[in-house]
Amino acid sequence: MKYLNRILASACIAAAFTASASAKIDREVEKTFDVKPGVHLKVNTMGGNITVNSSGDTKVHIVAKEHIHADSEAEADDVVKKLELTMEQSGNDIVASASYEHSVGLHWGNWPPVQVDFTVTVPSDASADLKTSGGDVVVDDLDGAVTAHTSGGDIKLGTIGGDIDAGTSGGNVGIVQGRGKVRLETSGGNISAKRLLGASDLRTSGGDIKIDDVENSITAETSGGDVKANFAGDIKGDCKLSTSGGQVKASVSKTAAFHLKASTSGGAVDAAGLTRRLASIPFVLAVQLSTERRRRTTRSLVDGQGSPLAQRT
Repeated sequence: MKYLNRILASACIAAAFTASASAKIDREVEKTFDVKPGVHLKVNTMGGNITVNSSGDTKVHIVAKEHIHADSEAEADDVVKKLELTMEQSGNDIVASASYEHSVGLHWGNWPPVQVDFTVTVPSDASADLKTSGGDVVVDDLDGAVTAHTSGGDIKLGTIGGDIDAGTSGGNVGIVQGRGKVRLETSGGNISAKRLLGASDLRTSGGDIKIDDVENSITAETSGGDVKANFAGDIKGDCKLSTSGGQVKASVSKTAAFHLKASTSGGAVDAAGLTRRLASIPFVLAVQLSTERRRRTTRSLVDGQGSPLAQRT
């Protein structure tokens, strides 16, 4: 009986600790700035989410939502004393940041004890530099360049007019349309893109890569997933699709001209459906297999011209 009582007492203590640790108080801080065309936004937060919306306005509106792990308003007041929350303007640059004072020793449970989500509305011609140590990053349609990095969350981008550099250590990365140069990277998630007009570099250590519409040169590499890409019209530059363990599938226009190189270390190379022309006579491309180094390879010139398209699995 005493043993059972000790178990029940321990369970009650654990439940009380969990309830206390999960208690959360939310607060909001807002600020608005008048800006000129071409404003640059910089956001940095510890563990929180970052959302950037676009508008036709000439103002930048910031909402900082504080998620405070505290059991009372008084305790929350003490917690935010060590929070450094910045929302300021310097010329046509807007900075929003949240950081918590570091303390010596190990940290158990929720750390930092306050996390700040930023929701920012900017003019559509803005550019952005966004960083969070663990949350998601979501960006609406913007005309300017976008840099977005998170240590563990997902990244979702709309139609971006400028160059893009986006990466996450563990989440997925998705984009609707990239009009400039595009660099997307994740250590373990998937990468998806609706349309890529600029030269693009997509890399993941373990997920799949899917591009619905490629209109420029591209490198798409994954260590373990599948790669699927659809090329619209002629291939305009060198393209490389590669995976160490999955499948590679490239769809091209019937009128596209390109040089094909496909190889595999352990899987199959399927070039069915491709045709080439010789003396104006179309015929189905035959796959040539080579046993050298246990690699199967096919090389061919489709329509006698065009940029290189390399596939490797």
